Amino acid sequence: MSAVYKDDQDDWMTVCLKYLLFVFNVLFWVGGAAVMGVGIWTLIDKSDYLSLLASSTFAVSAYILILAGALVMVTGFLGCCAVIREQRSCLSTYFCCLLLIFLIELVAGVLAYVYYQRLSEELKQHLNQTMTENYAQPGKEAITLAVDRLQQDFKCCGSNNSFDWLHSVYVTSAESERRVVPDSCCKTITTLCGCRDHPSNIYKTEGGCITKLEQFLADHLLIIGAVGIGVACLQICGMTFTCCLHRRIKLDPY
Repeated sequence: MSAVYKDDQDDWMTVCLKYLLFVFNVLFWVGGAAVMGVGIWTLIDKSDYLSLLASSTFAVSAYILILAGALVMVTGFLGCCAVIREQRSCLSTYFCCLLLIFLIELVAGVLAYVYYQRLSEELKQHLNQTMTENYAQPGKEAITLAVDRLQQDFKCCGSNNSFDWLHSVYVTSAESERRVVPDSCCKTITTLCGCRDHPSNIYKTEGGCITKLEQFLADHLLIIGAVGIGVACLQICGMTFTCCLHRRIKLDPY
């Protein structure tokens, strides 16, 4: 009688584990779509700004999230199949995939956190030089477009302030046509509007573009880090359920 009761209890626990793992995989698949969405959103939204950064860490973190999100969606489907078929080999493969994705997302989260710590220093060292030396120069079209968009989107002028442009390669050249700032600094863009740097004509944002860009990138990095580490922690639950189900199937003599 006790043996029959034990078998019934074991069957009940196995069924519970199967349902828990199946529900987890559905949530996991949704989470994968969210992770991939965050990565794509990070690259598409303000992607022009990547050319203004000295390192590629920001972009790498986003690409890792996209890769992880795609793997999560595939793994979620694999997990559902493993639960339905109740095969130890499928569960083992599923566990390995979870572990791999866990490590990938953890790397993305750590990269985002580390870069977040040195973002301010990098921008202070490189942004002003990048803007003043490369704006409107041959072969630097991407940087020129990025600077114009940066100044218009964030309503700012210059890395620290509009005076940064006074000694820039562009303003000191004949190509500027006596502009003192690029036209993208103007509140209302018209041809040669950059010839007048009065506050009524151009943006005089406190802290300049560097403050705005730093805040924007910091917000994105926090989202990347939070999503990456958050989903990675969720996977620990999935790996735990998988191990338990794998063990119960292994112990089942039938």
